[in-house]
Amino acid sequence: MNGGRFGAVVITGLVLVVIGLSAFTVNERELAIKLQVGEVVESDYAPGLHWKIPLIQNVRKFPKRILTISDRPERIFTAERLALQVDFFVKWRIIDPVQFYISTGGVQRVANDRLSEITKNAIVTEFGKRSVQEAISVERAELMRDMLETATTAAQGLGVELIDVRVKQVEFPDDVRNSVYQQMREERARVAAERRAEGREIAEQRKSTADKERTIILADAYREGQKLRGEGDARAAETYANAYNKDPEFYAFYRSIDAYRKSMGKPGDILVLDPNNEFFRYLNQSSGNPD
Repeated sequence: MNGGRFGAVVITGLVLVVIGLSAFTVNERELAIKLQVGEVVESDYAPGLHWKIPLIQNVRKFPKRILTISDRPERIFTAERLALQVDFFVKWRIIDPVQFYISTGGVQRVANDRLSEITKNAIVTEFGKRSVQEAISVERAELMRDMLETATTAAQGLGVELIDVRVKQVEFPDDVRNSVYQQMREERARVAAERRAEGREIAEQRKSTADKERTIILADAYREGQKLRGEGDARAAETYANAYNKDPEFYAFYRSIDAYRKSMGKPGDILVLDPNNEFFRYLNQSSGNPD
């Protein structure tokens, strides 16, 4: 009886061991493949409980989540042959566990190394097409998009998807930083000198234009003034002539009075003339005697 019970316990234990070796689970964060003598016999497992043949078959599981590669900064050369220190990271995930196992042996470190090398080559290629200004400023988004496309093309066949390739930091190495900054200062100084020269040229042009316009305005004003003065003199002469023709005696009297005012109108003036001089004709007649 005791032997029967012992046998039952042994058989139960063996059954449990076989069940334990035969059953495996896959959760929603994993991808799994079933191998038999090193060959993939089944994949695409849904989350849950599954079975295998003990000792003959085994299961390899891979993470389904997004993985990150953050390697050391790389020395990259731009189109101007200037060295840059580029720090980057890569986001990726496994989408085909069978192809991933075939291409990398299912070892994540091998996949990291291959993807890191592919990404470095893509960065070298894309930075080499661009100047420093394009690489670090105006075309930054386009640069990263092109790097991702280049790396994705090169990573085909690994059973993975490259989600993103990002440049975290771009710096000049210590051995070229000073020379680059000196070039930048010289370039800024050259641009500033050109701007100042352009400003002086524009100022001279505007000054020349203003001087020309001033000369033209003054000439036009002088011409117009001379014209008006001539017209005024002509009208005055015409008025004088008309006045003389109407009453020559009154005109002569008016001219004499005007001469008196101009010659004796200032304090301290001295005029020495003969009292019978013709100049005093109308003064001598101020008594009212016309003779």
